[in-house]
Amino acid sequence: MPKRVDHRARRTQIADALMRLAASQGLEAVSLRHVAAEAGVSTGMVQHYFRTKDEMMAFALDVVMDGIQERMAAAGGGGTGGGARRGAPSARDDVRALLVQLLPLDEQRSREGHVALAFLAYAATKPALAEGLRTSAARMRAHLADRIRAGGVGGADPARAAAALLALVDGLGVHALSGQLPADDALAALDAHLDSLFGAGPGTR
Repeated sequence: MPKRVDHRARRTQIADALMRLAASQGLEAVSLRHVAAEAGVSTGMVQHYFRTKDEMMAFALDVVMDGIQERMAAAGGGGTGGGARRGAPSARDDVRALLVQLLPLDEQRSREGHVALAFLAYAATKPALAEGLRTSAARMRAHLADRIRAGGVGGADPARAAAALLALVDGLGVHALSGQLPADDALAALDAHLDSLFGAGPGTR
């Protein structure tokens, strides 16, 4: 029998290679040929799955965003990885656990952060890619707003609070990735803002 090919796995293998290149060299250096070499496959195979560089970029962006959202969903499901309190996590712990998935606190999140920055610059002149970014950002804001709403934060509009928190984390991430701010200080700044929104809490990475 002919060997069955897992096409989703092949596409993800190629997208992972693109992300490694984007994180280390920037998207300007990325081409179908370079990605093929990084993935250890032929250029023809890359072209079989992606007709253009933009198609490959869009899929790679989906891989990054799906991974972030899966971790956020898992964190919001009880394994916060953030709060050190006993019993069920508080609203603050819950929201914090979601947001720390966006800060470059380890190798994986740092790589995703570099790739996300590269995509933002690249998508500025690519309407199709920009639309994907807007859709993913809107999903994240809605998910975070739901968590804030469930926490019953008095006086805070959940949608606006979610937008402000994501903007804060984006800015902290950029400063951490560029070496302007140590990752621990970025995390401390996030905790300070969460204290002002929810009230003081311990919270650890």
